[in-house]
Amino acid sequence: MKGPGIFWMLQTAAGLSMAGPMFVVGFEFVRSGRTASGIGFFALGAVALYFPTYLINRIGGPRTWIRRRFSRGDSSADSGTDRSEGGSDPAPDTSDGSDEADRNATLRDRFRR
Repeated sequence: MKGPGIFWMLQTAAGLSMAGPMFVVGFEFVRSGRTASGIGFFALGAVALYFPTYLINRIGGPRTWIRRRFSRGDSSADSGTDRSEGGSDPAPDTSDGSDEADRNATLRDRFRR
C-alpha cells in the first residue's frame, strides 16, 4: 500500500504546527485592514507548511535512510542505489578507498548520504 502513512502524518503535523499560528496572524491582519502584512504572513505560513516535506524529500525518507545504513558496508550495492543529481549514474568504484573518501567528504556530502 503506497499512500499516506504515519510518517506523512508526522510531517504534516510538523508543518501545521509551524504554519498554523502564521495563518491565524495573517487572517487577523487581513481582517483588521493591514492587508500587506496579512498576505505576507499567509505566504510565510505556506512556506512553513511545506518546509518539512521539502526537507524530507531533499535528504530522503526512512526507506532511503535504512537502505543507506545497510548498504554502507557492501560496495556493490553502493553503485546503483543512491539517487544522483546529474541524471547519469557514476561509474562503480572498485577501489578500497571508501573509508578515506568518508573522512575527506564535506559536511554537506555526509548529510546528503
